[in-house]
This record gives sequence, structure tokens and C-alpha cells, in this order.
Amino acid sequence: MNLHALLAQRAASGKPVRVGLIGAGKFGSMVLAQAQRIEGMHVVGVADLNVGRARASLARVGWPEERYGATSLADAFKSGKTCVLDDANALAAFDGVECIIEATGHPIAGVRHALAAIDAGKHVVMVNVEADVLCGPLLAERARQKGVVYSMAYGDQPAIICELVDWARSCGFELTSAGKGMNFEPRYRYSTPDTVWGFFGWSEEEVAKGDFNPKMYNSFTDGTKAAIEMAAVANGTGLDCPDDGLAFPPTGLHDLARVFRPVSDGGRLPRSGLVDIAASQEPDGREVFNNIRYGVFVTFKATSEYTKACFKQYGLLTDPSGWYGSMWRPFHMIGLETSISVLSAVLRHEPTGCSKEFRGDAVATAKRDLKPGEMLDGEGGYAVWANAIPASKSLALRGLPIGLAHNVKLKRPVARDQIVSIDDVELEADLDVVALRRQMEDAARPKAARSAA
Repeated sequence: MNLHALLAQRAASGKPVRVGLIGAGKFGSMVLAQAQRIEGMHVVGVADLNVGRARASLARVGWPEERYGATSLADAFKSGKTCVLDDANALAAFDGVECIIEATGHPIAGVRHALAAIDAGKHVVMVNVEADVLCGPLLAERARQKGVVYSMAYGDQPAIICELVDWARSCGFELTSAGKGMNFEPRYRYSTPDTVWGFFGWSEEEVAKGDFNPKMYNSFTDGTKAAIEMAAVANGTGLDCPDDGLAFPPTGLHDLARVFRPVSDGGRLPRSGLVDIAASQEPDGREVFNNIRYGVFVTFKATSEYTKACFKQYGLLTDPSGWYGSMWRPFHMIGLETSISVLSAVLRHEPTGCSKEFRGDAVATAKRDLKPGEMLDGEGGYAVWANAIPASKSLALRGLPIGLAHNVKLKRPVARDQIVSIDDVELEADLDVVALRRQMEDAARPKAARSAA
């Protein structure tokens, strides 16, 4: 509630909150669009492998060229300008930066960048949910040991869902489920970068005018991004992914409390305590009335007859019984809101959502029958989609995390819709991150074994 006041104090003292951004794509551009207007926050550096793209992003969102003309990070620190560079590790190591925003979307790079920042004593705002699901609980623990904050990015859906979960629990309600809305039909599952724009209803001319990545948008379409985000929410809240993966029940706002309650009480959930998606499309393509396509939600249960009566008296949308209610936020504005995470980390030393345990996983699943020798092309590609399942099940199946499913060769056949196992592929590259992932898995196995028992 008081972030702006705290920021004003820093600005008045001549000590702005100093930030480094890694990745100047769509999300990074949205961060930059607002950062230039936040007095007391200084983007010291923007690191991107494509410096030209980073400069183009700054220009597109309205930065005057002289403002990002610093010749070095040291120059940027002294002058109040911004340095554009291609070395993310140099940015992470620079003493004049307090917080790193990791917005590359590349899981392997994201893990490495976060580790470098944490080791240098920097707070990390992890926009890169792919990296967070791959190794987030381990990164969060490293950050805790270093006395810095590792945080989800406010404005992105996982952080906002975590905020709603915290609200429900802090109010003393019995939390039933949490999730987000999404445009999804079963046929979308097998979308590829070649077909994705048709599902969005965009023309080639519209796509050409924007800064759109077909693989990224395909990961939204085929359900992969949903699986990654819901696994992250599970890891951050203690809720679970469904045993068989996300069900995507079509649901409008007026039906959230009815649908996202347990089957035993007339809903669609196998049990309480799960994450899932409210699809904005019916399986036949019809749009769901009053859908929550861009929003997030929680459902919860009244703890007494008195509380149930209050639900009715104050107009809460409930299920037919009146016991279950829902709360939602209709929109999320991704990078336009991420300064909340930066300021919370630096000024309050609090994350806006954080992976606390390895509880959910997003595992690679075949889009078609795959043959030995084929190369997997990761999130949003032609070969696999991600399924969100409990970490205990992923460990038992030796599931291949979607974050390790890029540019790896199959050595065994995998049938369509079958989860790809680590034993099905040759993991020969990025062995440093593979080792970190295995370290996280090994730490979780005793708990998973106890849960199974």
C-alpha cells in the first residue's frame, strides 16, 4: 500500500532504486514503457544479445535516444542514463544495480542469469516463468541464503494469483482452487508456429506490425504456457496440479464458484486444493459468456453459516449452495505492472510471489508420434506441449521438464500425448543447469515418497 511513499523517500534522498533489465522483448519493452515515468527508479542497464533490438525497443516505447546513450554501466550510474549492452553477466555483476529483472523467456539462460545475480547480491524479479518452473525453488533457496529476494513478476498471472491466494487465506476462508482464464479449445493442443496466428484471428499484416514471437504465442495457444504458470503457482502456494493435468473447463465469471469446487459438492474438481484453467471457449469454439480470458481467480468456501450469509448479503457471486464464492481480477498488464515487484523487493524485502517448494511440474508431452533421432524444439514448437502434473508424479515418471526439451535428440519413440521421459532423450548440453535441476529433484524425492505412502 505504501510503495510509492517509500519510493518517494528514496528519490528525495538522491538514491534511486537502480535496476538492470535482461531481455528487451515484448515483456521487457512493457517494463521500459513505464520505467521511464517512475521517479526514483533508474534503469541502469538493458542487456540483450541483440543490442539493435534493445535500442529499437527503447525507441518504440518512447525513450529519447539521449536517455539510453550511456557509454558504460559506470557512466549510466553516474549520469542517470541507461547503458545498452549485450553482456547479461556484466549487468548482473555491476555493483551499481540492486535488482535484476530477468525477462529473456529462455529457461536455461534464465537460470544462469538468476544465479549470477543472486551470487552478486542482487534481488531477482523472475519474469521468466520457464526458468522458475525448471529450478525456481532451488533459486529461491539460494537467494534466501544470500539475503536477497527472489520474486515472481507482478503483472504476470502467477504473481497475481499468488496475491489472491494470500488474500483468501489471510481472510480465513477455506481456499478451494486458484487459476486463470485462457483462450483454449482441445484442438489448440496441436498448434504449431505455422498455424498459431489463425487461432488468434490475426492477419499476416497485423502480425508484421507487432513485436510478436510465433513460438511464444504458440506456447500460449497449445496450453504449454498455462502448464508452466500453473506449476509455478503450485510451487508458490502449496496448491497442487491435477494428477492428470489441467482440465480447462469452460467457465464464465458467474460460474467460477460452481465449477471450481470439488466433484463431491457438484463441481468439476477432483478435490479441493487444486490449480486449473477457466477456458474462454467451449470445445466447439463458441465463446463462453462473461469469460475471464485475461484474468485470474480464486474460489473459496465459507467457514460458517454466518459467513455464508454474509456472502449473500454483500453480493458475492457464489455457487447454488451459497457456500462457495469466488474473487477475481479481470485483467493483468504484465510488464506494465512489474515495477511493483522491483519496489517490493528493494524497499520492503518482500517478493510478489515466490517458489517455495517443488510441488508442480511442467513436463514435455508429445504433440504427435515422435521417432528416435528427432530433435525436440521446446516450448511453443512443433514437437511437444507441456502438461502440468504434481511433482511427485513427474519424479515417478522421470518426466522431462519442458525447460530441458529444446534442441535435444530422442533416442526412443514416444507416442502422441505421452509424457517424454528423461530416459527418452540425450541430454548432452547445458549440463550445469541439468545438474541444478537434478539437485532440486533429489531434494524433493524424500517428501514425494512420503506423500505417495
